[in-house]
Amino acid sequence: MKLLIIEDEPDLLESILQYLTQEDFRCEGVATFYEGLQRIESFEYDCVILDINLPDGNGLKLLKLLREERKQDGVIIISARNSLDDKIEGLSLGADDYVTKPFHLSELNARVRALIRRKYSNGANLLEIRNLQVDLASRLVTCNQQRLSLTRSEFDLLAYLLNNANRVVSRQAIAEHIYGNRTDSMPSFDFVYSQIKNLKRKLKECGCDELIQTIYGLGYKISI
Repeated sequence: MKLLIIEDEPDLLESILQYLTQEDFRCEGVATFYEGLQRIESFEYDCVILDINLPDGNGLKLLKLLREERKQDGVIIISARNSLDDKIEGLSLGADDYVTKPFHLSELNARVRALIRRKYSNGANLLEIRNLQVDLASRLVTCNQQRLSLTRSEFDLLAYLLNNANRVVSRQAIAEHIYGNRTDSMPSFDFVYSQIKNLKRKLKECGCDELIQTIYGLGYKISI
């Protein structure tokens, strides 16, 4: 799962990045409105953790732009402003949650996981498709009651395909979702083919070999 943290307090940003990375999230962090705008325009995230007060702009404007583009990234606002008006405005603009500073990182982690449960599986930890079961909390995947040993990237790839079920996603979209702006320095997206191949092999060994479809010249799709 990929997160973007937009927070201008360096110590808090670093603390959030370290904590959520330890919780097996892929995290990117920026400290300004402009950097945040670049990221949300270029990439998709499972969750954006967004501060309202940024040195060069208002975080609520970023939220508004995100929703105007009809992007489905989850958004949790974090703010030192505890006014009811701010909360109502943020939620009205499309935020999924609002956390007032100071907060415990464990609480933020719980709220991120709750958002992802709602986004992927209607609030449940367990996502089931045919003979496949994906536990979002424990990152455990089983197929026909056999546990799949997936790498972190393979799990994120499978989750991304499931979240885009019935849609074709390109190799570039997959690469950008999993690796973010690091794809700028990659000569090609051929590594996605290798990861898809390995994931398909592991699914086939457990009897779920027809789950991921290759749409030649376009990308990959999971049909439900």
